[in-house]
Amino acid sequence: MRRACLMVALTAVLVAGLVPATASAASRFTTSMEAFEPGGTITRVDVTRPVSDRAAATQRIAAAVTPIETNGPSETTFDLVFVGDGYTSSQLGTYSQHVRSSIAALFAIEPYKSYRKQFNLWQVDVVSAQSGITNDPTQGIRRNTALGSYFWCGGIERLLCVNETKANQYAAAAPDVDQVIMLANTTKYGGAGGGVATSSGGNIQASQIVAHELGHSIGGLADEYDYGTCDTREPREPNASALTAQQMKDRQAKWYKWLGKPSPDGGTVGVFEGSRYCKTGMYRPSVNSLMRTLGQPFNPPSTEAMIAGFHREAAHRH
Repeated sequence: MRRACLMVALTAVLVAGLVPATASAASRFTTSMEAFEPGGTITRVDVTRPVSDRAAATQRIAAAVTPIETNGPSETTFDLVFVGDGYTSSQLGTYSQHVRSSIAALFAIEPYKSYRKQFNLWQVDVVSAQSGITNDPTQGIRRNTALGSYFWCGGIERLLCVNETKANQYAAAAPDVDQVIMLANTTKYGGAGGGVATSSGGNIQASQIVAHELGHSIGGLADEYDYGTCDTREPREPNASALTAQQMKDRQAKWYKWLGKPSPDGGTVGVFEGSRYCKTGMYRPSVNSLMRTLGQPFNPPSTEAMIAGFHREAAHRH
């Protein structure tokens, strides 16, 4: 069964000047997005974008598809589909290199590294009329590209957004789709989370965004950072809890069996306040992790959830 993605679409936002000021309120919507800074800090921001950017991909756009790696039928593997923006026909070789460097960075991280055989990897060639993307290197620069990607979404420099509808239409050329990754032809760090995750194709550090986003898609993981407004009820995600360590032990809940064991961030697994956007009343398993800061490893409960997600994909897709 084709699934356009496993997450709520959160990417591609409206930035001043890209849509006429006379556009009606009904033609826009506001949504929460993840924004990523070069140092690895992750925040959530509310941005406004055109309604058309989140429309379902009702048709496929014909495009060349390269199977980078196939490890099994789509019914039992996770299909990761790359699309590019801002690459002209003469730059498809560069795009291919960016796809491969992004893949290499992803599979250097555990547990992706050990479970690489659970993935099919597809490259869809998207040809743009002009090289580069809008608002790169500075605001006001306009590029005519196939997917309309641009920096400075919602007034945030590093927030890299895309026309999600078009990205999904191109991605649909692949045999199956579980997550779409849009690589932009730029070396400037940037990206965004969502049903179509975005990353700077020429910036290897931005590949960490893909690893974080798949934490949501595959492992059902919560964000472990905080920024204020939140819900302190016990969440369904396996790496966030309103329970104290003693409550976890008493109820044999959440990550109780990991408590006190080593964590790859250098500490031990415990209950650390500040998670799932809450500053208080919500706990995370480790001081730091990839679901809190890019460049960090997954903590043990999150790794366990990711592996369970790989197995679910193999056992239950149909």
